[in-house]
Amino acid sequence: MISSSIHSLQFNYRSVFLHPNNGVLPLTPKFRKLYKHSMCLCTEPVLKDGILRINGKEALTSVPENVTLTNSVNGSAFLGAIATENTSRGVFKLGVLEEQRFFCLYRFKIWWMVPRMGNSGSEVPTETQLMILEALPADGQTRDASAKSPSYILFLPILDGAFRSSLQGSSSNGLEFCTESGDPGVVGRQFPEAVFVNSGDNPFELVKKSMKIVGEHRGTFRHLEDKEMPGMLDWFGWCTWDAFYHAVSPQGILDGLTSLNVGGTPPRFLIIDDGWQDTENEFQKEGEPFVEGSQFGGRIVSIKENLKFRENDAAKDLKHFVTNIKDNFGLKYVYVWHALMGYWGGLHPDSPGTQKYNPKLLYPVQSPGNLSHMRDISMDCMEKYGVGVIDPAKIAEFYDDLHSYLASQNVDGVKVDVQNITETVGTYFGGRVPFTNQFHQALEKSIAKNFQDNSIICCMAHSNDSVYNSKQSAVTRASDDYMPRNETSQTLHVAAVSFNSIYLGEVMLPDWDMFYSNHYAAEFHAVARAVGGCGVYISDKPGDHDFEILKKLVLPDGSVLRAKYPGRPTRDCLFNDPVMDGKSLLKIWNVNDLTGVIGIFNCQGAGVWPGLDAVENQCSSESPLTGHVSPLDVEYLEEMAGEMWSGDCAVFSFKSGSISRVSKTQSLDVSLEVLGCDIFTISPIKVYNKKIEFAPIGLIEMYNSGGAAEAVDVAISDDPDLRLSVRGRGSGLFGAYSSAKPKFCTINSKETDFEFRDAENYLKLTIPQGNDSWDISIHFGGLNFRLKPQLILDG
Repeated sequence: MISSSIHSLQFNYRSVFLHPNNGVLPLTPKFRKLYKHSMCLCTEPVLKDGILRINGKEALTSVPENVTLTNSVNGSAFLGAIATENTSRGVFKLGVLEEQRFFCLYRFKIWWMVPRMGNSGSEVPTETQLMILEALPADGQTRDASAKSPSYILFLPILDGAFRSSLQGSSSNGLEFCTESGDPGVVGRQFPEAVFVNSGDNPFELVKKSMKIVGEHRGTFRHLEDKEMPGMLDWFGWCTWDAFYHAVSPQGILDGLTSLNVGGTPPRFLIIDDGWQDTENEFQKEGEPFVEGSQFGGRIVSIKENLKFRENDAAKDLKHFVTNIKDNFGLKYVYVWHALMGYWGGLHPDSPGTQKYNPKLLYPVQSPGNLSHMRDISMDCMEKYGVGVIDPAKIAEFYDDLHSYLASQNVDGVKVDVQNITETVGTYFGGRVPFTNQFHQALEKSIAKNFQDNSIICCMAHSNDSVYNSKQSAVTRASDDYMPRNETSQTLHVAAVSFNSIYLGEVMLPDWDMFYSNHYAAEFHAVARAVGGCGVYISDKPGDHDFEILKKLVLPDGSVLRAKYPGRPTRDCLFNDPVMDGKSLLKIWNVNDLTGVIGIFNCQGAGVWPGLDAVENQCSSESPLTGHVSPLDVEYLEEMAGEMWSGDCAVFSFKSGSISRVSKTQSLDVSLEVLGCDIFTISPIKVYNKKIEFAPIGLIEMYNSGGAAEAVDVAISDDPDLRLSVRGRGSGLFGAYSSAKPKFCTINSKETDFEFRDAENYLKLTIPQGNDSWDISIHFGGLNFRLKPQLILDG
C-alpha cells in the first residue's frame, strides 16, 4: 500500500498536463519543486470503480468514465473531464453527492456571491465557486458531542488555460462542473484542471493552503500574505456615496468632514465616489423624466474632473480641493471612484478626450450561469445601452494617463468598480479569462507606478476570473452593496461577507462596505466591522451621525483597532444557515496581538437569501435565540497564548460589561433578539513568575477592546516586587483580569488611580486622552502569596 502510493506520486511527477488548446504543457519548475517536497506518505485522492475518495473519505459516487484525476501535492488533486467534441462551454457530471453536509459560495448575480448550505448535489446552485463538505469519521458516529471531529473536503473550481470553471448541481443529486471560455471561437475538448480538490482537519488552513498551491501552479494570482496592505486600512474613513449619491459636491464634502471632526471621530480616509467624473449621458435629456437605470448609460468624455470640482467656490480644480481638505482636516488618504472601463458605460467613442484609447461600443453578453440567477439592473442597462470598451492595445495607456493625472491632483488611490464586466465582453477579444487578465495586469501596473502602498479597492469582482488574476490588489468588496433603506438586507449583508471571506480572504482582504452610523441596524454593522479585520468607513450624511457608536470604533486620533485576519464564521457555524434555519446564531472569529475576538449575531427572521422562499420555522422578531461562545471558537488561540498559558481565559462581554473566567473547553450562553449582537474579547490567562495570573482585556469601551493591547512583559528591575508592563495605544478605560490586586499602577511612568474588583479579579484604570501610545506598569506587592483556585464566574 505504501509503495503503491509512492509509485503513484512518482508517476504523476513525471506526467504532463493536457490543456484545452489540445497542446501539452510540462509542469512548471516551481510546481515541479512542490512535487519534490510532496514525496510523503500522505493519502492521495483516489478515483476507482466510479468512487472518488479523498483522504480515505467517500466524496462522490457514480463518477463517469470521462472524469479525470491528476494528483497534485500533499494529498490534493485536480479533477477534470474529456468532452466528446470541442466546445466553448461544457457541462460535465463529476458524480453523485448525497447525505453530506456542505456549504458553498455562489454568484447569485453577476457581481456578487452569497452562501448556501445543503446535503445533496441538487442543492448546489449554478455559479458555485467554492464548496466545502463535512467529512464525518468513517466509524459511523453521528454528529453529537461525543463524535470525533470531522474533517473537510474542498472543491475549488479554478481557471484552466483559457477556460474558467464553476460548480453546479443537478436534479438527480449530481455534482457537475461547467467550463467556459466566453468566446465561441475559443474551444477545447480536454479540461484536466477544472476543479482543485483537497482535504484537511482545519477548514481555514485547508482553504489557505489550497489557494497557495493553486496560486503557485497557475502563476496568475498571489496569496494575501504575499501582498502589500494599503495604509488607509488602519484609519477611519468616510465615503460620499450614500451621503450624496451622484450629487456629491465639494461643499457637501466639506460639510461632512466638518461634522465628523467636531463630533470627535475625525476621518483620515476619504472616498469621493461616483459623481466627480467628466461624463455625458445621451439617455438622460434635460427636461425629460428620469428613466430608472439610464444612469448606467453614461460614458467618460475625459479623464479629468467635472465642472462641479473645477468651477466651484470650494474647488478651483480637483488638486486645489484635495490639498485643501488634507491640510484643514488632517486627511491622510483621498481615493476616488472609477469603473474598470472608466465608467458604467465605458468611454465615449466620439469624444476628443477619449478617442486616443480607440473605444468601441460593444454590447455585453452574460453567460447562461449568470442568467439562471438574479438579474441586475446595472447589467441589464449596460446590455441595452452598450459599453464603450477600451481597445486592449490601449488599456495600459488609459490607466496610466488616468492615474498619473489623479496623482498629480494629490489623490492617493482609487476604488475600481464594475470589474466583472470583462467576462461579458471577452467574446470580442479571445475569451473572458485572457481578457480579464489583460485588464488586471494593466491596472495593477498603473497602481504600482502612480500610487504608493498598493492603494486600490476592487469592487464588483467576485467572478473567479477576477479573483484568480489578482497578483497585487489586496482589498476587495466582499458583498453586495450596503443598502440602508432595504430592511431585509441588513442581516444578509453581515452573514454574506463573513462566509464570502472564507474564499476571498485568502487572496484579498474583504472590504465590508460603508454603513450609516445613525440607523436602526448601525450597531449590528459596527460590531461586524470591529471583528471583520477590515477597513472601517461610513457614509453618513453631514450632521447625521451617532457618535456614541462611532467612538466605540474610532480612537480620538482617527485610527481604528483592526483585527489581524479576515473575520470568518466559527467552525460550528459553517454548515448552519444563520439567516433562514430559525435556530442558529452567527459567530465570527478573529484575533489581535494578545487576544481573540468573537462577534455573535442574530441574523434570523429579517431577510431571505436570494432565490429562496421564507420557511415556516424562521424565528419571529419576538423570538430571541440562544447560542454559546467558547475560547475554542477562536482559531490559533493556543499558538497566540504561548507556553505561559494556564489553559483558562478571561472572557469579556461588551454588551454586559462583565468578565468571566472559563477554561478553554467551556462556554458561555448568549441570548439575542433579531438584529441583536454582542462582541467578546477572549484573553488567555498567563502565569507570570509562577505567582501572578494576568490577562489584558484592552480598552473596554471599544468594540474590539483587545485590539488596543499590543504586548505584556515582565519588567526587569532591582525592585523585589513583580512588575508587569502592558503596552498599547488609544485612550479610555482599560481593563484586565488579575489574580491579585496591584500595589500601584503607572501610565507612561506617572502613577494613576485604579479600581480592582476582587470578586471578579477585574482591574480597571483610565488612560487619559492624548496618550496615543502607552506603557502601563502594574506593580504587585511581595510574592509570598499563592494563586487562587480556578473560579468560574457568570459575570
